[in-house]
Amino acid sequence: MNVQIQIATYITSQPEPKRNDMQELHQHIFQVLPKCKLWFLDGKDDKGKTVSNPNIGYGSYNIKYADGKSREFYQIGLSANTTGISVYILGIKDKKYLAQTYEKKLGKASVTGYCIKFKTLKDINIEILKAAILYGVKASLQE
Repeated sequence: MNVQIQIATYITSQPEPKRNDMQELHQHIFQVLPKCKLWFLDGKDDKGKTVSNPNIGYGSYNIKYADGKSREFYQIGLSANTTGISVYILGIKDKKYLAQTYEKKLGKASVTGYCIKFKTLKDINIEILKAAILYGVKASLQE
């Protein structure tokens, strides 16, 4: 199954209104990253055990490990969670930056070092979220 079909299947499997919010977010992320690589992670490890929520990934960068090795991974992630939606912005070294810069402007959202969580899309300012995504992509490419 190709990535676009996996993503569409994942989004349509969500209950409303989360399904509609995720579809809208998917479109907004494509506005910010129109030619990005798409990923879909089903949340299972190599043995088929569920280890996380499924994730839609956007973009690509190399994660560098302390031992000098690196691997390709997505820059932006989108996932449904039990209480709403999570947007992951990966590759920012300063783990306080997202919260300090965007949390107060976003609306009803909690922000950690790399994750923005909110219940519904109407609870947040989508333009601020798009600005945070764009910042994260640029920061991950400079690292």
